[in-house]
Amino acid sequence: MAGGWSAFERSLRAAGAAHIAGVDEVGRGPLAGPVVVCAVIMPAERRAIAGVTDSKQLGAAERERLAARIRQDAVALALAAASVREIARWNVYQATARAMARALARLPRAPDEVLVDGKPIKTLAVAHHAIVGGDAKCYSIACASIVAKVVRDRLMTRLAARYPDFGWERNAGYGTPTHIAALRTHGLTAHHRVQFCRTALGGQLEL
Repeated sequence: MAGGWSAFERSLRAAGAAHIAGVDEVGRGPLAGPVVVCAVIMPAERRAIAGVTDSKQLGAAERERLAARIRQDAVALALAAASVREIARWNVYQATARAMARALARLPRAPDEVLVDGKPIKTLAVAHHAIVGGDAKCYSIACASIVAKVVRDRLMTRLAARYPDFGWERNAGYGTPTHIAALRTHGLTAHHRVQFCRTALGGQLEL
């Protein structure tokens, strides 16, 4: 993202969309923890916050700083999560779509347009524009990406204090060698995604 509002967002505003909601998720791939979704409407009349881009391109301290600024400036912001139980029941794609719908429904102001990172989501019963790589291309989506990442990382750090063997404060639940080795030694917690862990361990997981 070159910085500022994207050309697509500006074109939507020019067509009358005053409130554009950016939606992004964090945590589809980890072996443990929920998927966290953020939906955010940033003020159209203000310049974009300098430094906002794909959350994966930012360091932890910069994400924290930007997330606080995004929350301060946002017209509306809402969060939702797809739990480990929902992921097991619906699969991660469907559980994430449900969490996105919840986040959008929780916005205190209805958006005129919705922008979602990735490909179109057939089961998201909300009209939306899907933008592949949107967290690096669209300001609204990048803002959602940063807030979702900060919220999920904080959650995994809190869980790490209860389950110190897995290094979640460092790996956020992703399948690092340390995490996988700890799974072999200590087994599952209630916050692990069973099928994801089976796959990571080559089907050798004992339940």
